[in-house]
Amino acid sequence: MKKENSFSKKFLFVSRWGEILDTAYATLLEGNDVKLYIEDKPSREIGTGFVKKTKDWKKQVDWADVIIFDYTGYGVICSELRAKGKLVIGGSEYTDLLELDRSFGQDELKKHKIKTLPFKEFVSFQDAITYVQNNPDAYVIKPSGETQELKQLLFVGSDDEGLDVIRVLKAYDKSWGDDFGNFQLQKKVKGVEISVAAFFNGKEFLRPLNITFEHKKLFPKELGVSTGEMGSSMFWVNNSPIFDATLKKFESTLAKTNFVGHIDINCIVNGNGIYPLEFTSRFGYPQIFIQRAGINEPIGQLLYKIASRETFKINTKKGFQVGAFIVVPPFPYEDKKAFELFSKDAVVVFRKDLKEGIHPMHLKKINDEWLITGNTGIALLVSGTGLTMKDAQKMMNNRISNIIVNNGYYRTDIGDRWFEDSDKLWSWGLL
Repeated sequence: MKKENSFSKKFLFVSRWGEILDTAYATLLEGNDVKLYIEDKPSREIGTGFVKKTKDWKKQVDWADVIIFDYTGYGVICSELRAKGKLVIGGSEYTDLLELDRSFGQDELKKHKIKTLPFKEFVSFQDAITYVQNNPDAYVIKPSGETQELKQLLFVGSDDEGLDVIRVLKAYDKSWGDDFGNFQLQKKVKGVEISVAAFFNGKEFLRPLNITFEHKKLFPKELGVSTGEMGSSMFWVNNSPIFDATLKKFESTLAKTNFVGHIDINCIVNGNGIYPLEFTSRFGYPQIFIQRAGINEPIGQLLYKIASRETFKINTKKGFQVGAFIVVPPFPYEDKKAFELFSKDAVVVFRKDLKEGIHPMHLKKINDEWLITGNTGIALLVSGTGLTMKDAQKMMNNRISNIIVNNGYYRTDIGDRWFEDSDKLWSWGLL
C-alpha cells in the first residue's frame, strides 16, 4: 500500500533495461508519484502493475520533480537537463567515458596519480594471440564499449603461460570476428576483489561509504561462467584507505564535470597495494537494492536530497547487508526460445505473505501475482541484514526459503568470501 506522507515528490525513472524497478517501486510505496520508462523494447513489460509506465519520457520532464537515469550513456542528456535547472541523478559525458571506454578510465586513473595494472588494447584477436604467445603470463580479457554488457565474455585466465586465454581468443575470433570491437588484455594479479562506492551530490562524496564484495560466477565457490553478478555482500564505513587511494582523488574532477549520482570503483588489493580495475559510474545491480536494505531513510527522499545537492550524512544500519539473485533459464545467456519455454510468465509464489527484503527484478504484477517477464531471467534479489555477516546470511536464507520460483537457481554462498577476505584485508591494513 502506498503511504501518505508530507514529503511527496514526482519521480521519473528513465531505465535502459528496467533494472531500476525495485527502487522505483519502493519510492512509490513511500508515498511519491512515480513513472517508469524502459528503453529496451523486449524489457518493456517489466514493472507493469508495479508502477505507472510511460512510452515517452521526454513528455514527462516538466511533470517530474526529479529525473533518475539508471545507466551509463545518458550523460549528454543529463547535462542538458541540469543546465535547464532540472534535478537529475545520472552520469555526465565524463563519467560515461570512465565506464564505457576502459582505456580512457585507465588514463584518468594515471592522471589522478593512481597506480594501475599494465594492460594493452586490441581490436584484432590475432594481434592479441600473438602478443600472449610473445609475452606468456596470466591475463584477463576485458571487452570495451557495448560488448562489455555481455558479462560472460569477460574471461579471467588462470594459466601462467596464457594458454587458456589464447584458446578463448581463438573461440571469440571464430564466433565474433570483427564485430567484437576493441578489448583489453590486463595482467592478472592475485588478491582480494573489493569495490568502494559512494553517492556524489555534485560537490562532494556523501558519507558513509559503501564497501562491496561481488560474487560474479554462476555457481558457488566461484565456479562456472561470469554472469556479471549473482549476489553481493557489503557494509558501510565513514573512512576507507581504499577510498582515499582511489575515488577520493576524483572528487574535484567529478564536481567540475557536473556529476550527481552514484559511482563505484572495483579494485584488486593485496600486500603490495591497491589496483583499480574499472569504474561503474551509475547504480550497480544488485548493489543499489542491497544498499537500500542497509539505509534507514526512505530511498525516494535520499535520491531527492542527492539530486538537490544537499550535504548530509546518510542514515545507515550497522553491520552487514547481503543479497542473492534468484534466476531462471536461460540466465546468464540470452535464448528467447528457452526463456519462453521455461520461464516466461512463471509465478513467484510466497509461502507466507512476507515481502520484506524481496526486491522485484524482471517482473510484472497481474491480479497481485508476481510474474517473470523480460528476456534474461533475473526474477528477484533477496536481501538480509545483520550485525554479523552470519546474521545477515541467515536472514537472507530464511527469506529465500519462503519463495518458490519454478526452475529457479541461486548461489548458496553469498557472503562466505568475507570470512577469509576480512583476515587478509586486516593484515594488509586496508579495513
